[in-house]
Amino acid sequence: METVPQLNDHNKQEYPPMHTAEHILNATMVKMFGCPRSKNAHIERKKSKCDYILESEPTETQIVELEAKVNEVIASNLDVTIDFVTHQEAASIVDLSKLPDDVSETLRIVRVGDYDACACIGAHVLNTSEIGQFKILSHSFNDGIWRVRWKVIER
Repeated sequence: METVPQLNDHNKQEYPPMHTAEHILNATMVKMFGCPRSKNAHIERKKSKCDYILESEPTETQIVELEAKVNEVIASNLDVTIDFVTHQEAASIVDLSKLPDDVSETLRIVRVGDYDACACIGAHVLNTSEIGQFKILSHSFNDGIWRVRWKVIER
């Protein structure tokens, strides 16, 4: 008989396409700018925002490239998979610095194809083809924090 891992409770309900798009946005920011994943994120069904620690504001060209790369990954029809691993195993796969102190010993690793892996207990789509189109709505840069506001447009 297979046992179900005991995970920390989740405090909110996400809209799976937006939440999965956040994973792709985070991975793309890390790859393009060498920054950490979002410092702060607010993910909602209609629109979302993420804050990134950057040395300078991205140029308009970089912002267009960011949006295009996120959409390219979405269009790649990548499977979104889940693995349950020990805390120790997870440390060799993902950054655990944002996890709470009382995190469970078993962690849930969400992978978006081979593009991203993240410890996460949220709701996700099964394949990136379910996300829709990623669209940056606006952005601002203050005191080393770049805030990007975005949404996904359902197909």
